[in-house]
Amino acid sequence: MTSITKLSVVDELYWAEKNAQTLEQFANKIDGISEREAYEIQQLLVDKKIEQEQTEQIGWKLGLTSKAKQQMMGVHEPSYGVLLKNMYLFEGGKHDLTPYIHPKLEPELAFVLKKPLKGSPSLEEVIDAIDFVLPAFEIIDSRFERFKFTLLDAIADNSSSSRYILGNRPIKLDADFIDALGVIYYKNGEIVASTTSGAVMQNPLISIQWLAQKLHERDLHLKPRDLILSGSISEAIAIKPGDFFHASFQSLGTISVSFTGGAAECHSSK
Repeated sequence: MTSITKLSVVDELYWAEKNAQTLEQFANKIDGISEREAYEIQQLLVDKKIEQEQTEQIGWKLGLTSKAKQQMMGVHEPSYGVLLKNMYLFEGGKHDLTPYIHPKLEPELAFVLKKPLKGSPSLEEVIDAIDFVLPAFEIIDSRFERFKFTLLDAIADNSSSSRYILGNRPIKLDADFIDALGVIYYKNGEIVASTTSGAVMQNPLISIQWLAQKLHERDLHLKPRDLILSGSISEAIAIKPGDFFHASFQSLGTISVSFTGGAAECHSSK
């Protein structure tokens, strides 16, 4: 795959997000594209966003952390993407859906590091590196038609990243409890999921360990103050204008958000 082809994919993905339009899948049309090349496209896309939008990287997110999602996609491991400072939305606010194509909302745990994580850290090293944990929501919004894509498409598209919302009460990590944290997820006052944090790779700390190992393959590492969204705790729920979501996280408190305006659906294809 040539650099020109990579840059053309980056330009199309950036255009699609900025104009709330969709693209056809590209990975099946490019001979010999590898996972490493898909992550290279992702990095080029992130670099373009940082330059064009005058923002900075603030952390990482994980996707496909449940076995059910991996089986659905025909893969055996998660994917990851980058979080930028300008992707942050205020908790409890009412946010306009106009910028999105077909957004969905996921409850997650957010971790902030106080120490670097390099190479292949043990779970004990992961625990020691975490400063605090927060409840979070992530808005995912694929730039591909009908939210359908291959793993390589998703990786290049920054793992369907769009926005994130954080709770406002940092809590010190209880490592003995973090894999069994109860979460109840509500949409418009009705329960849409009742689950535990163990839905994320059996333990969300394992997802952070996996991320450190995967970044090491690209000579990257997790840094102090990095924010990490460890993966969705439940099924992603489609967002429509007027929707109000909240989630109750055992021992961590609650988080809420509401949405207004916009079409909140796929507009058209390029």
